[in-house]
Amino acid sequence: MAGRLVVAGGGQAAFALVAKLRALKDERPITVIAGEASLPYQRPPLSKKYLLREMDLDRLLYRPAEWYGEHDIDIRLSTTVTGVDRSARSVTLSDGTVLDYETLAIATGSTPRRLPAAVGGNLDGVYTVRDFTDADKLAEDMKPGRRALIVGGGYIGLEAAAVARSLGLEVTVIEMADRILQRVASAATSSIVREIHRSRGVDIREGLGLVKLVGTGGRVAEAELTDGTTLPVDLVIVGIGVVANDTLAHDAGLAVANGILVDQFGRTEDPAIHAMGDCAVLPFQGLNIRLESVQNAVDQAEAVAALLAGGSAPYEPKPWFWSDQYDVKLQIAGFGLGHDETIVRPGQREGAVSVWYFRQGKFIAVDAINDAKAYVTGKKLLDLGVTPDRTVLEDPATDLKTLLQ
Repeated sequence: MAGRLVVAGGGQAAFALVAKLRALKDERPITVIAGEASLPYQRPPLSKKYLLREMDLDRLLYRPAEWYGEHDIDIRLSTTVTGVDRSARSVTLSDGTVLDYETLAIATGSTPRRLPAAVGGNLDGVYTVRDFTDADKLAEDMKPGRRALIVGGGYIGLEAAAVARSLGLEVTVIEMADRILQRVASAATSSIVREIHRSRGVDIREGLGLVKLVGTGGRVAEAELTDGTTLPVDLVIVGIGVVANDTLAHDAGLAVANGILVDQFGRTEDPAIHAMGDCAVLPFQGLNIRLESVQNAVDQAEAVAALLAGGSAPYEPKPWFWSDQYDVKLQIAGFGLGHDETIVRPGQREGAVSVWYFRQGKFIAVDAINDAKAYVTGKKLLDLGVTPDRTVLEDPATDLKTLLQ
């Protein structure tokens, strides 16, 4: 039996790693060091169904407490790994315990960027959503008629805007870039999503930043914007990206670059240490990238588990993402970074549309808005490495099924 596996982190990647190992009948001792007081749980619903109180925490748990005991997994809650001694192959925990390891897996995730205190980021009523306690506090504050400011027009900010608007709040989104979703989506997709929000009464202001938040009695009351205007607000939700939790690796002397550098097997420079999920920077199509998604956290962790259990296959990312906003489902297959052309195709149902991305003539990604057929077709084409016939895409009367024949 192999020696102890210590897992630093208690999120999606950590759970996927240990669950897959046990599914592969790997019997090595496993200790999971989870920083939160809760057992590992799903995070995407925090900013959607959990915030809307359509799901409770018990429904978010990957497995109940007894599952860990039944699978001989030692999980330690409210505890973190504070140091790694690579030469001794040991870790020090926040409670002072020292654990030896044969293999260390770092799955520490990422942390939302917060507004600096100097611009009002420490005022009451200013939120980021990283865990269920953040979501609980925000839910108590989201009352109909209140004025919510969303700082950041990425997926996290727009999902928060959708929830706030659905609950009856007045919502303003400010995005410093020229358009919402500029970092992650095409101009065509931005236009579609912008109209979805504006049609529901969200005030979207692009090319506009925050100067500072001003409080009254310690609570946020107004926002000063870069165009010189002042906006009265009752609460602020900050969605300006995340920072990889790579400090543990950095302090252990491992290479980091807003994430822990790993190879195609999830290994760091130290072959006894792996990293996976949002905290890892991995090779993909000649680039080193971080893939911030549940899908990548699961797939990469399961690939590492297979390797530890005796496999030899590298991890080959096949990115897909999703975002739920109102009754709209945006499904994304592929990675559109560096695209130089898009084709917009209306779907067969009202409100359905897809955006197909190309780079130097090669198909690299698709955004499907309420268009499951486009998503499934695009994902299959990407898995096969096939660039679709442009005449089919450009003619909405043709059936996408012909692309797979």
